[in-house]
Amino acid sequence: MPTTFCASTASTDPTAPTASAAPAAAGRAARTGLPLRTAAALAASGLLASPLLAGTAHADPKTPAPPAKMSQIGGDRLGTPGVQVAPRPGSPKLPGPDELTARSWIISDAASGKVLAAKNPHWQLAPASTLKMLFADTVLPKFPKDQKHTVKPADLAGMGAGSSLVGIKENLSYTVHDLWLGVFLRSGNDAVHTLSAMNGGTEATVRQMQKHAKELNANDTHVVTPDGYDAPGQVSSAYDLSLFARSGLQNADFREYCSTASAQFPGDKGKGGKRATFGIQNTNRLLSGDYDIKPYPGIAGVKNGSTTNAGSTFTGVAHRGDRKLLVTVMNPEKKEHNEAYREAARLLDWGFAAADKVDPVGRLVGPRSEDDGTGAVSAKGKGKGADKSTQAALNGTGGAGGAWTAVGIASAVLAVLGVVAFAVRRRRPLRGGQSRK
Repeated sequence: MPTTFCASTASTDPTAPTASAAPAAAGRAARTGLPLRTAAALAASGLLASPLLAGTAHADPKTPAPPAKMSQIGGDRLGTPGVQVAPRPGSPKLPGPDELTARSWIISDAASGKVLAAKNPHWQLAPASTLKMLFADTVLPKFPKDQKHTVKPADLAGMGAGSSLVGIKENLSYTVHDLWLGVFLRSGNDAVHTLSAMNGGTEATVRQMQKHAKELNANDTHVVTPDGYDAPGQVSSAYDLSLFARSGLQNADFREYCSTASAQFPGDKGKGGKRATFGIQNTNRLLSGDYDIKPYPGIAGVKNGSTTNAGSTFTGVAHRGDRKLLVTVMNPEKKEHNEAYREAARLLDWGFAAADKVDPVGRLVGPRSEDDGTGAVSAKGKGKGADKSTQAALNGTGGAGGAWTAVGIASAVLAVLGVVAFAVRRRRPLRGGQSRK
């Protein structure tokens, strides 16, 4: 029987944190030489889901509550506040509210688009750098990887104080490939602004991102900055972020970058004009690991984020056997180190165990031009619109729309598996001011 765990509908806390202009952090990550490689992500995670059933948590009066009414794109239940899950007899229990503290989350089958479970997936929240998935899906196809660009001072103008940086220098040249490594691995706002400058400027890029979001039926998303830096009115949702990831994973370059754990990045010119390089590591801790968390088995990307207003956000994709799952977690109430990754891992563990033992509570819709109402890509490329979903559609197979997604994710996972012999160097937490990733 379908289960809904209702959330409080109390008013949003007026003292919730907003964007702040923290001083620019001095001294970035230690620049150690690491070879370009994708993640060796088969280490045991040790993050198996708890057998506790999700229940109604006691609402903290200072904790913002979701709107009483949210978008119903993808299914009516996805617009209902609280945890949505439809377990069949014998299905594993969802981790409890003490283990899943995020304000919003969703776990879905990447191939079929079926939503296995969700909590407030259409709640419009600050996305932080997970919005870079939309940036990449919009801009990545426009420039060849080997194209070079010499960075002008104007290219780096307008970045927010405390932005995460990969270390781009004015008057030096970089390939498009270098810049995308900076976007995906270091969540570099300097790389985003440089690519935006190549794309006609920040304002033009924001308009294109908003247009692309609309095409993807990501109606919860309002874009203000291309890098996800906190800005008034900038919001997305766990549902929309999953749409961005699912769309981006169709692109082979997107898959390559989001599954790369470490790389060499161009540095300053030395004596004789030769460019030095320094190592960069992916800040996605389910991919690269950290001192307190191991890479998740079968992980293949996608993107993490963290800002003052958004808290921690994360979208990930993982593969186990024939199953490919997408998970998005937004702003855990528990503020422990790497908590968003831990909660995402718990959801993935549950999802892999429960995928065939729950009924879908919704679906990830396809683009406006392709969605035929089932989540599959229409053979004619024309759809009926995402707002016409039915329970019959939820019970469909996902068809062609799932096929290209499954193939793309499988390719990323194979890249991960192909370098399993390489160890992943753990990066210690950065010192100094809080960065916005």
